[in-house]
Amino acid sequence: MFYIGVDLGTSAVKLLLMDSDGKIVNIVSKEYPLYFPHPGWSEQKPEDWYKQTVIGIKELIRDVDKSQVAGISFGGQMHGLVILDENDQVIRPAILWNDGRTTEETEYLNTVIGKEKLSEYTANIAFAGFTVPKILWVKNKEPENFARIAKIMLPKDYIAYKLTGVHCTDVSDASGMLLFDVKNRKWSREMCDICGISVDQLAKCYESYETVGTVLPQVAEELGVSASVKVAAGAGDNAAAAVGTGTVGDNMCNISLGTSGTIFISSKNFGVDKYNALHSFAHADGSYHLMGCMLSAASCNKWWMDDIIGTKDYVGEQQSIEKLGENHVYFLPYLMGERSPHNNPNARAVFLGMSMDTTRADMTQAVLEGVAFALRDSLEVAKSLGIELTRTKICGGGAKSPLWKKIIANVLNLKVDVIESEEGPAMGGAMLAAVACGEYDSVEEIAAKVVKVVETVEPDADLVAKYEERYGQFKEIYPACKPLF
Repeated sequence: MFYIGVDLGTSAVKLLLMDSDGKIVNIVSKEYPLYFPHPGWSEQKPEDWYKQTVIGIKELIRDVDKSQVAGISFGGQMHGLVILDENDQVIRPAILWNDGRTTEETEYLNTVIGKEKLSEYTANIAFAGFTVPKILWVKNKEPENFARIAKIMLPKDYIAYKLTGVHCTDVSDASGMLLFDVKNRKWSREMCDICGISVDQLAKCYESYETVGTVLPQVAEELGVSASVKVAAGAGDNAAAAVGTGTVGDNMCNISLGTSGTIFISSKNFGVDKYNALHSFAHADGSYHLMGCMLSAASCNKWWMDDIIGTKDYVGEQQSIEKLGENHVYFLPYLMGERSPHNNPNARAVFLGMSMDTTRADMTQAVLEGVAFALRDSLEVAKSLGIELTRTKICGGGAKSPLWKKIIANVLNLKVDVIESEEGPAMGGAMLAAVACGEYDSVEEIAAKVVKVVETVEPDADLVAKYEERYGQFKEIYPACKPLF
């Protein structure tokens, strides 16, 4: 049988076809526009997502026996606000995870409602990227649209709805809304009251590997598949990527170097750090995870390469970098503000330490190191909870750089395991579909069979010591710059 994983990203939808043994049969990617109607705003049209997903699925399964397609599931960009009216029509463009318009609403939630109450209700505090501040923004700034809301959804769940006619979400993605009681895996009525909405306006919540329905007859006909194809709830992109990299079960770690960057730690036990610096979310395997999320990761390097020095030769630019741990240039990677652990949408990127002998390579190196140092900030919070890690998986576009993997291994002092397939959320989505269809009994079972480590980048004791000193300096920069932001 075949299983389709749909990774609904910020710039494109990536579709992956996997067979019963976990072998990747085909991959297709389809782009769609990103809109910035005002400085700091970030929006997309849900209709574009679905249109490109359908086009992509047709291309994905064009050359296989379509009767063998058994299931579809998802990994998707988290936190985005999709609102539908009573006729299930999109009311306004989706407000995305990296949108920065909700400073006032976030401040209201954290100070007036209070971080303690938010943490009690949801295990998390308010971040500008979360969904609840966006709901309050619509309520405050677009009351006519707020009054029309019949359903509140997340990005990938809109695709699931269009495929099945079912309003659904999953526990991992719901955890990032600030509407979900993570510990008890259910909607928080207290948070609904704060938002002025009802539980009925929210989708039914499933475990990530549970079937929400089958494809609608008209959708099956358009795609050329059976109407018995099951659709599983799927997961937020980071939880789906964790499934795709085998970061399931207890005390496992994955680092994702995509547009945003995350450090993801799976746990059988529910836990919250005292400052809520890390997100405490439900995991796609049925348990929990802690996650530190930085808003700009590989996108920092893309910005530096494409927009500043004007080159697409990413490999060539990194070849001249040799003296790791000795760079005197630092880079704060806060191009879009920052989430973990600072929770400051006003934070901005900074280069520090340049002199007359600073080279282009030094600046490039500083960008790569700055992202690694920022990931280390979140790792330090996890350590404060007594979590001890010795290794991590890695995925995302940035993981294709051998140099960046080496920097991360030594800055974080972790063995970095490179897996055979670095397809992240799309692979995780396909694996969740296989579990939903009964091909495997559990997420852990399919991860153990499918995910294979092909290389391990080991930290070097001398480099670790050098980076320890550099990190000590790096972590002083943000507090010094914070008043300027």
